[in-house]
Formats: sequence, C-alpha cells, structure tokens
Amino acid sequence: MNKVVLHCENIIKTFNSGEAEVKALQKTTLDVYKNELLMLVGPSGCGKTTFVSVITALLSFDSGICEILENNLSTMSDEEKTTLRGKEIGFVFQSFNLLPALTAAQNVALPLIIAGMKRKIALKRAKEMLSAVGLESKENVKPNNLSGGQQQRVAIARALVHKPHFVICDEPTSSLDHKSGQIVMELLKKITKEEGATMIVVTHDDRIYKYADRIAYMEDGKIIKVEGNL
Repeated sequence: MNKVVLHCENIIKTFNSGEAEVKALQKTTLDVYKNELLMLVGPSGCGKTTFVSVITALLSFDSGICEILENNLSTMSDEEKTTLRGKEIGFVFQSFNLLPALTAAQNVALPLIIAGMKRKIALKRAKEMLSAVGLESKENVKPNNLSGGQQQRVAIARALVHKPHFVICDEPTSSLDHKSGQIVMELLKKITKEEGATMIVVTHDDRIYKYADRIAYMEDGKIIKVEGNL
C-alpha cells in the first residue's frame, strides 16, 4: 500500500448564515495516497470547495482530524500554514489567473520570485517547466496571445515550478474543448507519476474520469464512496 499523504477523519465544518447554520462538511473522511491522481466529484454545493479549502489550510474546521504531508493542521499556526502552502502545495485554477502584462515565463517564475529566488534563476527554472509542458516556444508570449489550452498549461507549469508534493486542480478542463482537455489531463497524469506528486482534481467533467487512479464521490458534505484501485 502506498503512503498516505492526506488523512481526513470526521471533518466537520459549519458556516453561520444569519441565524441559520449550514453544515458544509459532515464527518468527511478520506485518505489520499502518495503519487495518485484522485478526482473529487459531486453536485454543486456538495462541499467540494470547502473540503479543498480545509485540506490546503485556507479554511479552518470545527472538529475532526486533518493531516497533510505529516502536518496536523489543527496544531499549526497561520504562519506555518502559509509556509506549507508556499513550499508543498500547488494550485491550478479553472480561470488560469495569469497576469496579462507578463510573458508566459514571467508568470511561471512569479511564485519563485515572491519566495525570494533571484530573478535570473527563477526564469531559468520557469523555462524548464514550460519545456516540460510543451511550451518552450511560447516563453516570451503573453497570455492573450495563447489559446485556452496553452494558457492552462502555463498555469500548470506555474503550479509545479516550486516542485510541490501536493497539487490541487479546480475544474482544470471545464473551459477547454475536448481535445485541449485531453492534452491537459495527459500532462497532469504524466507529471503526477514523473514528479512523484499527489494530485486532487475537482471536476464535473466526466470525459476525464478515465485519467483518475480513484474517484471520490461527494454528496451533502460527505464522501459517500470511492471507486478505483491504486
């Protein structure tokens, strides 16, 4: 059995809306293993975004156990959580979130520069990552001159440039056509295996389910079943 890199047990998260309480997570329990690509699926409002926010230490939770990469989130300070995200977690967003004034290489290098790496070294690493996602010829091109699929690959390179051990992808193919979506998923699958990363893909796109090692189904704030084998 592969090593567990995310352990969630009976996570409860409640939001207060006026006088009403909304239980976004209701004893949510899930283990995720090293080097797997797990898809998290379920209807809108079922708690997927809340769950991902909890496991990446962006959102606190009421009770339960949440350990990621051997870090117990319940006992960590805000500063420690920020450091954890900066070093160990990469994010790929549906909307790409690329800065239009920067080139592809500059966008990818930005997290490294913010973390204190010298610009020259950061840009060198960024160009290596762009090459890894098949965009070595686009390093000096700005996002508006790239296709949607190419912009998503730049976003993937940016998420992976600091070599995180855990990657969260939020609807990475929903705004792409079928062919571009397949290319992106092939790339994510390849990187997961080659870089030794663990990846959770939040998606409604059933066309890409075949790329998952396992699929976790979520409903009403709970993981109701997990399908697939490692």
